[in-house]
Amino acid sequence: MRLSGAILFFCLSLTATADTVTVAVASNFRSTAELIAAEFTTQTGHAVRLSTASTGKLHAQILHGAPFDVLLAADADSPRLLDESGAGVAGTRFTYAIGILVLWSAAADAANCRSDLDKSGQFRVAIANPLTAPYGRAAETFLRSAGLWESLTPQLVYGENVAQALHFAVSGNARYALVAKSQTLDATLPSATCAWQVPADAHAPLLQQAILLQHAAGNTAAKDFLSFLQGEIARDTIRRSGYGVP
Repeated sequence: MRLSGAILFFCLSLTATADTVTVAVASNFRSTAELIAAEFTTQTGHAVRLSTASTGKLHAQILHGAPFDVLLAADADSPRLLDESGAGVAGTRFTYAIGILVLWSAAADAANCRSDLDKSGQFRVAIANPLTAPYGRAAETFLRSAGLWESLTPQLVYGENVAQALHFAVSGNARYALVAKSQTLDATLPSATCAWQVPADAHAPLLQQAILLQHAAGNTAAKDFLSFLQGEIARDTIRRSGYGVP
């Protein structure tokens, strides 16, 4: 009876102190964030509400007053700018994951996807919008470094974010997509005929950073979430999801 009473007291204490953390998440990290959020809720009792879009769109929403507590960006620039502008809480910015860019296809005859890129003008390639999505900028940098940007530009299909870019390849609207490796590990995707990892030195490092936002400067649950994100449970989940960790 004493043990049951202690458990009941603990559960009631969790409920009494539970709060909700609203997290703005870059599209490529959505599925991984869901896994981390579920474990965080189990460990702490705090609920997590996720809002997903490209990093550029999330940044703009924050500047226009969107009530997010935490930003999990797909780059380092957006959190840095929020930090410098005062929209982010100073001293809370850190790299939580390192992205990997992959050229992916499920087309039946696409086993040699890298060499196919050299056949300029023959195949459509989907990338995220470089103006708003860090993975789109990385894709553009890679294509430029490979000397393929000018010749492939007429065949490029732009997604609003990397999730949409991958959808174009899955649906057949593009033969290939340059997307995050983590996305290509989704068990619901059709089997890949090609998944070529772009060399890390072919684009700027995809450092994905997090920051606590001023809206949550006094939100203990939001601070706890960021601490959890840096712990081994979250780091193991990030590794398994196809990212590097700092």
